[in-house]
Amino acid sequence: MGFAPEGIKLIAAGIAAAAAGGLLTIWVRWLGLPLLVLGFAFSAFSAYFFRDPERDKVFAPGEIACPADGTVMSVANEGTKGVTVVRIFLSVLNVHVQRSPMDGKVERTKYTKGAFAIAYKPEAAANERNLIRITGDHGRFVEVEQITGSIARRIACYVKEGQEVKEGERIGMIYFGSQVAVYLPDTVRVLVKPGDKVAGAETVLALW
Repeated sequence: MGFAPEGIKLIAAGIAAAAAGGLLTIWVRWLGLPLLVLGFAFSAFSAYFFRDPERDKVFAPGEIACPADGTVMSVANEGTKGVTVVRIFLSVLNVHVQRSPMDGKVERTKYTKGAFAIAYKPEAAANERNLIRITGDHGRFVEVEQITGSIARRIACYVKEGQEVKEGERIGMIYFGSQVAVYLPDTVRVLVKPGDKVAGAETVLALW
């Protein structure tokens, strides 16, 4: 079990605070003990939230990997002809690292400023977000949109335009509760439905 790079400093800060609190208890117990407890709790929460487990599943040809852990909110056409959108809600208990749904090239990344509505609300579609478009052979494409929530206000994108990625490879992370939208050609067969629990680089999201 590893940790996302964004969390390592926070984990270290919590450990440092806990260590300082431990030393303070020798001289000023009333001050050192709360710092020790809070520092340990902060470090433990950060380690849990920023966990980044290895996902080694090998997908069969034609399988599209789910890019995120969470719960499927909706599977629908949202007005763009020929495109099906799968929306996944990530609670603070889910792994928040996103992974590539397919082998291909990062054709485009686009960051858009926006609001910070609660991630499971419909209006979250207008939240601050980052779109990653990946294209592959035979004109295939998938777009992964990282969307902030009311608490999560930072998105990390690990890939650049022109970069080659493998199915299941890490492509980014969103801080705390958030949403991931996956844009698929409507010619694919989506295998998930609202309410399903999914895991990034483990669940088969759809078939070409």
